[in-house]
Amino acid sequence: MQAHTSTHSKLALAMALGLSCALMGCAMPGQRAAPLASLQATQVGLDNAQSPVVSDAWWRSWNDPELNSLIEQTLQGSPTVADAQARVRRMRALSGVVDAATLPQATLGAEFSRQRYSANGLFPPPIAGNTWSNDTLQAGVGWNPDLWGQHQAELASAIGQVRAAQADAAVAANALVNQVVRGHVALARLLAQRDVAERMVQQRQQMQQLVQQRREAGLDTRIEQAQSEGSLADAAMQVESLKEQITLTRHQLAALSGQAPQALDNFSPRMDALKLDAMPTTLGADLLGRRPDVVAARWRVEASSQDIEVARTQFYPNVNLSAFAGFNALGMNRLLDSGSRQYGVVPAVRLPLFDGGRLRAQLSGREAERDSAVANYNSAVLGAAKEAADAIASSQSVDIQWAEQTKALSSAERAHALAGQRFEAGLGNRLAVLAAESAVLAQKRLAIDLQARQRDSRANLMRALGGGWPTDATTEPRTTAAAR
Repeated sequence: MQAHTSTHSKLALAMALGLSCALMGCAMPGQRAAPLASLQATQVGLDNAQSPVVSDAWWRSWNDPELNSLIEQTLQGSPTVADAQARVRRMRALSGVVDAATLPQATLGAEFSRQRYSANGLFPPPIAGNTWSNDTLQAGVGWNPDLWGQHQAELASAIGQVRAAQADAAVAANALVNQVVRGHVALARLLAQRDVAERMVQQRQQMQQLVQQRREAGLDTRIEQAQSEGSLADAAMQVESLKEQITLTRHQLAALSGQAPQALDNFSPRMDALKLDAMPTTLGADLLGRRPDVVAARWRVEASSQDIEVARTQFYPNVNLSAFAGFNALGMNRLLDSGSRQYGVVPAVRLPLFDGGRLRAQLSGREAERDSAVANYNSAVLGAAKEAADAIASSQSVDIQWAEQTKALSSAERAHALAGQRFEAGLGNRLAVLAAESAVLAQKRLAIDLQARQRDSRANLMRALGGGWPTDATTEPRTTAAAR
């Protein structure tokens, strides 16, 4: 009996498969439009030169322990980083679900119930009118064979989404580090500008005293006195404005690092403590592999391409194989008797014949999603090349400006020194010395701004070069890696 059942099941499966293959042409994908092409590195001006390798902790080369500590705190306590890491774990879990679908499934179930059967119902005596236990103990196995590569494509798509999420997490971390470094530089700039502004207030006070003395001596008028008073008030206002900006910048850095707003009230970085190393100047095609945002976009292209393959398999027969074996009996005492055995094989075949164009529309939608992913990838490539080129150009220009600014500051300091010498020799007055110092203070303010721009541009350059995100063979999509 068992052999007869097995033969019958195999015959039914073979007939179903044969019929499916014969009717497969009833629902076909048809001709599809050519896919959107991905940009190549040469199309955005990147040649075969090697881009600079950025350390995964590039900010440590600036030799500022306070900055190192702040970034470490940020990467550990930031909700943004925690959210990105949670998305990675979620995508990994989803890929695990997809991977499980490619394997045979096994179940074991038990059901025990007790009920009174109606004397006037469907069941005859001795069941009718009596109370019986209806018990089942059954094991089952199921398998959906991957005849057309559907499960393989689904798994590849899920892995692509995991890789994209990992790269997205790196994008979030790099952006956060960039914000912290730039905020650190901004705070150092504001503190340095405050020091200069406070010296300017002292100088304006001295000038006001001199003007007052000159007015009393009849050498100046009320006009000069009013001008000196206004100049002093303006300098005091600048100091207070800088203090406000310092407080707000500290609050911003505290929020970025996941701390209370007042946590960094005593945080006072100094501009001179931020030492820069040599600036990279070359860009190569490998830049696209170093940028996590570009890699994330490329993995989404890979995932969407696999989704197209999944949609194509929907046009072909879907075969499910399942079997069960166990015991069923009325009465617990008979459950394990040989006569209570039950078993079976349940092959199933699904073949789309006429679906009103639903599968073609679904495939067309997947292809549109792939083209959208390619467009986003192309946009990321263009943005990466532009950001890196802009950062290098800005860094080079600021370095040149700094060299010229150094000359201007040196000249102002010499003029101030000469004015001081003339005053000591009795050939000039104190106002001339203070006026010369005003020029020095103005040049110092410009120098501080350029120093800050140097470091800000360098931070942007490090982010544009990938922020030190490491890539290896496991993070390269198969299709796009082969295309390059």
